[in-house]
Amino acid sequence: MSVPAVAVIGAGYAGLACAVELARRGVHVTVFERSHTLGGRARVVPKELQWRVDNGQHILAGAYGELTRLLRLTGGSPRLLEHLPLTLHVPGRLHLKAAALPAPFHLAVGLLRARGLAWADRLAMLRLMRGLKRANFRVAAELTVEQLLRDTRQTPALIELIWEPLCVAALNTPIAEASAQIFANVLRDSLASGAAASELLLPRVDLSELFPVPAARYLATRRGKLRTGDAITAIKPVDGGFRLEGDPGSQPWQNVVLATAPYHAAPLLASTGSCDRLAAQIEALPYEPIVTVYLALGRGQSLPEIMIGLLTGAAAGPAQWAFDRGRLGGPEGLIACVISAHGPHESLPRDELILATHAQLERQLGRRLPAPEWSQVIVEKRATIACRPDIRRPGIRTPLPGLYLAGDYIDSDYPATLESAVRSGVACADAIAARLQPPA
Repeated sequence: MSVPAVAVIGAGYAGLACAVELARRGVHVTVFERSHTLGGRARVVPKELQWRVDNGQHILAGAYGELTRLLRLTGGSPRLLEHLPLTLHVPGRLHLKAAALPAPFHLAVGLLRARGLAWADRLAMLRLMRGLKRANFRVAAELTVEQLLRDTRQTPALIELIWEPLCVAALNTPIAEASAQIFANVLRDSLASGAAASELLLPRVDLSELFPVPAARYLATRRGKLRTGDAITAIKPVDGGFRLEGDPGSQPWQNVVLATAPYHAAPLLASTGSCDRLAAQIEALPYEPIVTVYLALGRGQSLPEIMIGLLTGAAAGPAQWAFDRGRLGGPEGLIACVISAHGPHESLPRDELILATHAQLERQLGRRLPAPEWSQVIVEKRATIACRPDIRRPGIRTPLPGLYLAGDYIDSDYPATLESAVRSGVACADAIAARLQPPA
């Protein structure tokens, strides 16, 4: 009896999570990836010959249980991630660090010791968290984060220094537009959960090496196949399943997982001739960009913390966060500045954006910085879907039995994160395994 085989289109975190889970269960998987670099929208980008940088800076949280489970499954070392207690540091304005205590004391003591917050700020933060807990972290579906913060009487300082930066970091959507329910879910599983769940996990290797490369090795030891450089251009229903145009093989696939970016998934769904409404739903999804400005400042240059918050606005600068990549396995003095969501920075030429970010760092750190030895600006115009209250995210199933969707844009309690992508891939694997199970 032949072993079932599944085709996965896309070697990002969602597609590889699905493939790894299926391979673990003895299912033969072939992954098709048009690029020669693994990771999809979370991947390494070569910078000349000596440097490798990511196409964006990702923060993992201790609550990201599925991703960390798959990292262990595929042989990833714990040293690949830097574990930090929840730390919010804005030079000259704020320092809040969770205490090394069990929940909820880790956050309560951290808030008590925080520098830069008045008692009114601390009480407002407790009021929001207690209110959400009493409501079981459920809010009105149409509520935005801005409305939630106003309704719970959050102080201007707290909004500027904590809630707005956290919202933009987690949802990649401005507070005026961001879904309060999704934000509440993030708070529920991080700040309001165990101390380990609120930890920040920062990759010490590039995003392709973190999970995609170990996942590919895992598949290779379980008769899985990875075909890079093979672009699937259409999915055609045939007797016995689906034929993939661009597949060098000829057999029909009984089960196919479409794990590409949503803007690539929509035309592939349309090519089936039976998923036009679903394709139109995905086509209508709004997006938010992420810009990462890398500044190689050289030896002797570092940040006061591995990750710091930056003040934004016309008088401050465009970036919300800066990461000391030199303390995360990269070259000493390499700083990654992240600009999330839409904003005035989008109209700046590359050189002006680098100068503005460099000047912002100088103002924030209160010292002159050397000119960068090299710099890199990476723009992902459709980095994530915009996490708004009225957004309609699709599920994993399509109108065609055996054709599934995976990706960070799939309906989830979470915003478009690596954890969302991985969870969707695992959900597809569960659905396919159930479909392949012979009747009792």
